[in-house]
Amino acid sequence: MSSLWLLWLLMLLCLIPVVGVGAEIKAVRVFSAAEYTRIAIEAQGAISFALEAGEDSRRLSLLLDGTDLNATLESLPGRVPVTDPLIARAELEHLAPGRVRLLLSLRQEVRPHAFALPPAASFGHRLVLDVYPAAEPDPLQALLEELEREEQALPVAAPVTVAPRPAKAGAASDFSGSAGKPARRADKPAIDRLVTVAIDAGHGGVDPGAVGPRGTQEKEVTLAIARRLKAIVDAQPGMRAVLIREGDYFVALHERVNKARKVRADLLVSIHADAFVKPHAKGSSVYALSPKGATSAAARWLAKKENDADLIGGVNLDVADPYLKQTLLDLSQDGNIRHSVKLGQAVLARLGEMNALHKPRVEQAGFAVLKAPDIPSILVETAFLSNPGEEEKLKRSSYQQKMAQAIFAGIREYFEEHPPQSRDKIALQ
Repeated sequence: MSSLWLLWLLMLLCLIPVVGVGAEIKAVRVFSAAEYTRIAIEAQGAISFALEAGEDSRRLSLLLDGTDLNATLESLPGRVPVTDPLIARAELEHLAPGRVRLLLSLRQEVRPHAFALPPAASFGHRLVLDVYPAAEPDPLQALLEELEREEQALPVAAPVTVAPRPAKAGAASDFSGSAGKPARRADKPAIDRLVTVAIDAGHGGVDPGAVGPRGTQEKEVTLAIARRLKAIVDAQPGMRAVLIREGDYFVALHERVNKARKVRADLLVSIHADAFVKPHAKGSSVYALSPKGATSAAARWLAKKENDADLIGGVNLDVADPYLKQTLLDLSQDGNIRHSVKLGQAVLARLGEMNALHKPRVEQAGFAVLKAPDIPSILVETAFLSNPGEEEKLKRSSYQQKMAQAIFAGIREYFEEHPPQSRDKIALQ
């Protein structure tokens, strides 16, 4: 009788769900930016969840099933910055064993998206909640408002002068030499409007990119150079720059393209500082998009590595990319890639004046961030963080400034040869 009783008890225990097994919370992260706020919960196993929006538009709840409160999860509310533009307060409720609710008090109406991500790189199972403003901000309007504020401010910053390259024998000088402003060639149309340069600082947030031998993170270097490049562009008459990533947060690759298109950028420069398997690799490189195969094994390897950033940062793959079909169509119909290569050649030549070149020509590969169908786009590998000597240089503000100036000099030469077409809506007054 006792053996039957024991067998019955064991069968009963097998029917009782084991709460939290495979779903212990390992890490929580909060990324706050003007564009959106991201809450990421990393667990040992997959997390069951349900997103609930109540009658009150200023309240949002995320129900977690199969996990319990622990010290890591309890730290989540304190990680939401008091300055977050979307979330005023976060709270946790322990409803029952294996059942927790995250409650968010909102500052404005939002569009929430919750999705699960499988393990990638060093990250385990992740539950991601992205909170976007219900009324999507207009980046072009923000740019024009910023321009108006800067024009009213005093004193006005002086343009940064970049020395022109020597003119070819028998050719007219490409530059006027006045305040660093290019002189218009007789056979080129005048630029009569605001020229917009989109600057993309590679990686960000949970995705640090390459890490140097001394711990320097690519995301920090790229943002520093991007900010310096923006300052140079903004100081030029008739030019303004837009940072795709303004702080340390993750931006999906297709969203980087989308933002550049929303501000109607005339070109996009994506800045990187990569690592390679061999520490002696060094020098600068410039890449353009290839609709077919990569121009070298290194270009193919690098493109795959950069495109995998979405796996680390986390993208909701259930959301269709609205530009994908148009991109594939336009890439076969226009000369956008040809212009990207010309832009890349101008930038590469200037980089070669201040640093060794890893490759003497513009390479091409299938970089997702370069797939805007109507914007000449290049990816600049400033130097190799995996090289101790180049890592040390990239950490210096003076070297970052020289790198930004070299990139800008190439941009200016490209615009001199290929002035953007007029747009009446944002023509200069």
